[in-house]
Amino acid sequence: MELVVQKREKFGKATKAMRKAGLVPAELYGRGIANVHLSIPAKELRKVLKQSGENTMVDVMIDGEKRPVMIHELALDPVSDEITNVDLYQVRLDEKIKVRVPVEFVGESDAVKSKNGLLVKAMQEIEVESLPTDIPRSVSVDISKIADIGQSVHVKDLVLPKGVEVVADGESVVATVTAKMTEEQEAALAAEVKPEDVKVETEEKKEARDAEKAAAEPATAGKAPAGGAPTAEKK
Repeated sequence: MELVVQKREKFGKATKAMRKAGLVPAELYGRGIANVHLSIPAKELRKVLKQSGENTMVDVMIDGEKRPVMIHELALDPVSDEITNVDLYQVRLDEKIKVRVPVEFVGESDAVKSKNGLLVKAMQEIEVESLPTDIPRSVSVDISKIADIGQSVHVKDLVLPKGVEVVADGESVVATVTAKMTEEQEAALAAEVKPEDVKVETEEKKEARDAEKAAAEPATAGKAPAGGAPTAEKK
C-alpha cells in the first residue's frame, strides 16, 4: 500500500483552507528521525484506511523517497466525522513493534445456538508484537470452539499468523458463554436494588469521604501538585 504525500508549510489556522481543498494535515515522526510536516489528499487517505485499516504498514512517498509508516493516530471532526489530522509513525523493517489490533469473532457457538447461552466478548482488541510487515489487520477468534455453557476461548487458543506473538497472558479470556438469567432471577435482582438503598449508601459514602478529607488536610497542606503521567512511546 502506497500513499503519495507532500511537505507543507501551513500551520495553525492556515490548515483550515487546506482541509477545504481536500487535504489532511499530517505529522510524520519516529525514533531517531526529524519530524516532517505533511499534507495528504483526504480521498487517498480514506482509500488506504478502507483497504488496510489503521494497523497495516503503509509506504508514504515524500519527494520520491519511500518511508515505511504506521498510521498512529487519527483525529476526527465530532460533527462531520471527517479526518482532521493524522499522525504517521515511521518504523524500521528489522525491528519488532507492539500494536493493538481489532479482534474479529467468527463462527457460531453451539452453546449459544442450541443451549440458549449468552456470548460475552471480553476483548475487542488485543496487543500483538511482530515485524511491521507481519502485523495482521485483525485477529480472528473462532467461537465455534465453545460447545457448552461455561466454556471460554483464551488467548492461548488463538491461531496467529507466522511471526506474530500476542503480548497478553495466555490464560486471559477472550470470549465466554454464560447461562442467561431466568425471569425469576432478573426479578429477584431488580427487587434487591431499591432507590432508597442507593440514596442511603451515597449519603454514607459522602460522610466517609468528608471525614477522610478533613483528617488528611493537615498532613497534605503545603505539598506541591503531582506531575502528569509519562507519555508512552510507540516502538
